[in-house]
Amino acid sequence: MICTLCPRNCRAERTSDKAGGFCRAPETPVAARAMLHLWEEPCLVGEHGAGTVFFSGCNLRCSFCQNFSVSQEGIGKPLPVPELREVFQSLVRQGAACLDLVTPSHFTPAILAALGDEPWPVPVVWNSSGYEKTETLRLLQGRIQIFLPDLKYALPAPAERYSAAADYFHFAAPAVLEMFRQTGPYLLENGTLKSGVLIRHLLLPGELENTRRVIDWVASNFRPGDVLFSLMSQYTPQPGASGNLARHVTRSEYRAAVQYMLNCGISDGYTQERTSAQEEFTPDFNLDGL
Repeated sequence: MICTLCPRNCRAERTSDKAGGFCRAPETPVAARAMLHLWEEPCLVGEHGAGTVFFSGCNLRCSFCQNFSVSQEGIGKPLPVPELREVFQSLVRQGAACLDLVTPSHFTPAILAALGDEPWPVPVVWNSSGYEKTETLRLLQGRIQIFLPDLKYALPAPAERYSAAADYFHFAAPAVLEMFRQTGPYLLENGTLKSGVLIRHLLLPGELENTRRVIDWVASNFRPGDVLFSLMSQYTPQPGASGNLARHVTRSEYRAAVQYMLNCGISDGYTQERTSAQEEFTPDFNLDGL
């Protein structure tokens, strides 16, 4: 295919055995691990964990990425559509609370083919960076029950500095609105999320103003009961990090962000203990489960 799936609009040729474009991925899905994941938000993990598939490649270049070997180095196993469907089915058989598809956007057509047209016995989660085209998201209408987007930036300077995407918010804001259009207000049953949008935001050290602007946008566009919001403190310095990114988020930064969120009327969702910023929360991408 000539790829125009994401905001990069690379128009790169991607085939079953030829990688291309900013994501450096072929047309055939590549994944690095499938597992029952216990470290997602509580409403997604159930008793046994979220049935998570970590796809390889990414349309961002986040300098703080904890999954660098997967997102940038392309570690993973090619999974033609029948094999990918079997991975999904295996996770459901193991008792997964949902199918949690991590960084799926550049494999959208193949993932839709693997899901098929019939409903799954558990919700399907589109767990993405938020840097999406609404035209691509519309292909998912009726096929995805839960959208789990990052909303990393509202300001262009940190978006360019840390992820090489100054136009991040220009695309992410309408993408989140499109996700909400598809699902409507979130639905929780016995503490388990069945449908809706759960917006994640990772507080970066030294970037409290960016976080405030993200919170402002969410508070301005959604009413209580519309979406869930997860304010994360798990930023972990990566090898070679410098400046503010060489340290963890401070207690005062996180307390200020939480208080600002509450002052803006956002109370549906999650905050994290600062102890979440630990390397052991990053899975080992060893191709298990594939």
